[in-house]
Amino acid sequence: MATTKATPKPKINLLGFEQGEYKGAPSTLCPGCGHDSISSRIVSVCFELGVQPYQVAKFSGIGCSSKTPAYFLGRSHGFNSVHGRMPSVATGAIVTNRNLIGLAVSGDGDTGSIGMGQFKHLVRRNVPMVYIVENNGVYGLTKGQFSATADIGQKLKYAGLNELPPIDLCAEAIIGGATFVARSFAGDPRQVEALMKAALSHRGLAVLDIISPCVTFNNHEDSTKSYAYGKEHEERLHDMTFIRAQEEITVDYEEGEAIPVKMHDGSTIVLKKLENEYDPTNRVAALSRLDAARENQEFITGLIYVNQNNNRTIHDLLHMDEQPLSQLSDEQLRPSKEALESVLADLY
Repeated sequence: MATTKATPKPKINLLGFEQGEYKGAPSTLCPGCGHDSISSRIVSVCFELGVQPYQVAKFSGIGCSSKTPAYFLGRSHGFNSVHGRMPSVATGAIVTNRNLIGLAVSGDGDTGSIGMGQFKHLVRRNVPMVYIVENNGVYGLTKGQFSATADIGQKLKYAGLNELPPIDLCAEAIIGGATFVARSFAGDPRQVEALMKAALSHRGLAVLDIISPCVTFNNHEDSTKSYAYGKEHEERLHDMTFIRAQEEITVDYEEGEAIPVKMHDGSTIVLKKLENEYDPTNRVAALSRLDAARENQEFITGLIYVNQNNNRTIHDLLHMDEQPLSQLSDEQLRPSKEALESVLADLY
């Protein structure tokens, strides 16, 4: 008599949720985009840690990266701000409700160009949240111009040759006073998840710079059937583009090992995973290591810097009460007439 296998029960976490309950809307990004891998890692990590979705507040600005919060934690809060202005919005939300788990997703343009000033002030205030930069070196939504993190000599199909030095967002974060700085590669799921878990447990701002290759603007075909030739000779009826599916780039390598990783356009980057003996608590050594990696044209990955002694967040600096401002009553928030008169008297 034939027997049928029982359907395995779906795995649930400590809150009784299935992993699917941590997902968002279907992605509209190009097939093979590393940003989707990062979204998947966020889903997995929050499921494994038993994060309560409604305790999470997602923040983003403008760019391909800033679309991704729609693709994870669909039951959480979210705010999509204007280009480069996300840090101030996130600061206001986290200061107002310190019980929220702040999770920001930005890009190399949103952070390294128009948003650099706001990013640096977010860092110096040590706002307790996770700040992920999905770093691909191009402006994907505006057809592939160089971003501020593009390497010297990088070639792009429409932008030509980049002759400007790149901004290292990890170095900028450390110089600005960040207490947790790490870098990884979107195709290294084990490392990305480990760093995300550490970032979520850190008391203060945790910056994760994740290299996430763009699959769309790496097409250098010279044939008349190429995308570039078609764009040059077409007569447009509608503004639309078909992007062929690409295989996502994934890696698996050991601590201390350096490996070349081939991109979709045939170019190569070198990833080097920090060795076990590396000390991430030495600020000067961290900056020196980043500078050496830049000279060797390597992307070092792992926890680059963490300051466990400086755990004063913006709430401590402002001497705020343990109870979130958003939960205080009108009577508690509204100063009395006597208090206002006292303040005014001190001003004159």
